[in-house]
Amino acid sequence: MSDIIQLLPDSVANQIAAGEVIQRPASVIKELVENAIDAGATHIDVLVVDAGRTSIQVIDDGKGMSETDARLSFERHATSKIRKADDLFSLRTMGFRGEALASIAAVAQIELKTRMESEDLGTHLSIAGSRFTGQEPCSCPVGSNFLVENLFFNVPARRKFLKSNTTELNNIITAFERIVLVYPQISFTLHSNGTELFNLRACSYRQRIVEVFGKRLNQDLLPIDVDTSLCHIHGFVGKPESARKKAPHQYFFVNDRYMKHPYFHKAVITAFDRLIPQGEQVPYFLYFDVPAENIDVNIHPTKTEIKFENEQAIWQILLAAVKEAVGRFNDIPAIDFDTEGKPDIPVFNPNVGMSAPKVDFNPAYNPFKQTSQPAKPSVPDGWEELYADLGSGGEIRQSKLFEQREDEMISSSLGTISNTVEEGTIIPSAATQSAAESLIEDKAPSHYQYKGCYIMTAVKSGLMIIDQHRAHIRILYEEYLRQLSEHKVHSQKVLFPEMVQFSVSDQVVLDQILPEMAEMGFQLDSLGGGSYAVNGVPAGIEGLNVVALINDMVASAMESGTSAKEEIDQALALSLARNAAIPHGQVLSSMEMDNIVNELFACSNVNYTPSGEPVIAIMKQQDIEHLFDS
Repeated sequence: MSDIIQLLPDSVANQIAAGEVIQRPASVIKELVENAIDAGATHIDVLVVDAGRTSIQVIDDGKGMSETDARLSFERHATSKIRKADDLFSLRTMGFRGEALASIAAVAQIELKTRMESEDLGTHLSIAGSRFTGQEPCSCPVGSNFLVENLFFNVPARRKFLKSNTTELNNIITAFERIVLVYPQISFTLHSNGTELFNLRACSYRQRIVEVFGKRLNQDLLPIDVDTSLCHIHGFVGKPESARKKAPHQYFFVNDRYMKHPYFHKAVITAFDRLIPQGEQVPYFLYFDVPAENIDVNIHPTKTEIKFENEQAIWQILLAAVKEAVGRFNDIPAIDFDTEGKPDIPVFNPNVGMSAPKVDFNPAYNPFKQTSQPAKPSVPDGWEELYADLGSGGEIRQSKLFEQREDEMISSSLGTISNTVEEGTIIPSAATQSAAESLIEDKAPSHYQYKGCYIMTAVKSGLMIIDQHRAHIRILYEEYLRQLSEHKVHSQKVLFPEMVQFSVSDQVVLDQILPEMAEMGFQLDSLGGGSYAVNGVPAGIEGLNVVALINDMVASAMESGTSAKEEIDQALALSLARNAAIPHGQVLSSMEMDNIVNELFACSNVNYTPSGEPVIAIMKQQDIEHLFDS
């Protein structure tokens, strides 16, 4: 029997490693920029073409590499950080990724120009598919210049699974933001297809956050700084009024490394309990400095999930720190005691005797004694006879005449409405119809509302319960989609335009969905610097917070992806419907309940919202009867 186990060729092993390390263009940028930071760079430029599909270039002014180091850096498990096994547990740099350059070289074409300050000439290397195709001396600045072209050119299956350029560019921006937020002392630039997206100078942490996400965030940031024997936590949390439903900027970093930590996230959210609406979250940018031996960064392939040795204690420290920040810096109006012209409040002196205050009153005053005849109440036309028999107290005596006159008025109103409808000339106004219905005491509504949230009505099988908010979402969603398909949306100019500001990542999505938003009736005019003036909105959404609505729509489009117009339309229609739908707790009239029920059952799907939440529940007749079983 022949042997079946064999060693893979290095080229194949590198491609397998690339599948673990290099998932998309953003992965390449992350690895190259982190290497530049470890090399001591103070300025790093990132340039991408076609969201990294065509080329990725990372230029730094770090210490560079010698000719030998440049060559070895592309070998598997090559590293400048590890000398012994114990070093794996005490890394303070961006981490050990020995396969990074080798993995990139296995699935792309690379050119590297690098020079050390002590050398007069640098080194120029060319690699394609793990094979060195050229090496020569060159003239170049101190530092390293990596040019990665045709990513996944030799692995077409991987290239096929890349998303749209908009999505991949968003992934690049996300990876870029996670790095620049940790290193405000380093200046960065990011260019896409020749357009500058970021130009970040060296600055403070707060200024870096504001430069990345917009100036409006500056006024919402509350500083945090607490130092204990277990850890040092510093950074910022948002004020309660900065809370939003979708895509809040939330970042944890530990030892200059981005991390996800649901347990610590819960600590932050707990600190805002009952300060923000349910379902909304605040932004935060929190940095943890922890002894390297007290954390484990290798529990997840992407190293974004990190295990702490003292998680529960750090959770308590974080919760207390956020609560203190909110309590100390939250805007609370001061009480101004203005005493000028006010009566003096005497100081209590126990040695001075006190006497009860005297009360002046008129013992002969009688509030029921009549001093004059009460004014005769105004009498409606046609009702004079009813008021002719008033008593001295102004009460109407329920006589035969009153009952007869009341019947005549009801018959007259109903007869007028009936005649005009039959003749087909006049449809009674809502006010006339409401007045007539109010006179008929035995007219029962067809639907009932429970606690301002649910519409209840009897059906053949039992009792139908409809969630009014979700039902209205389904109705509006299908209506907006229909208007988009028929191009029948009307825009309404606003008298006082509001301004909305977007981060770079949001602006990438906005540029993609602007045509669809214009079709929905939104008119956004660029003011430069990521700011837009809202000069028009869809007719019928008066009273909504337009800025919050637009931010929510952009966030929804980012979550769902922007690869097809149909998907964009659905995301925008759903976001608009959620914001415009009647809320839970709003009291509805019988006519409004009728309209919602009728419009719901005209929809293509009456049972669920577009996001899959149930709209209707039915309590069966037998279940109701069982409630009264003895």
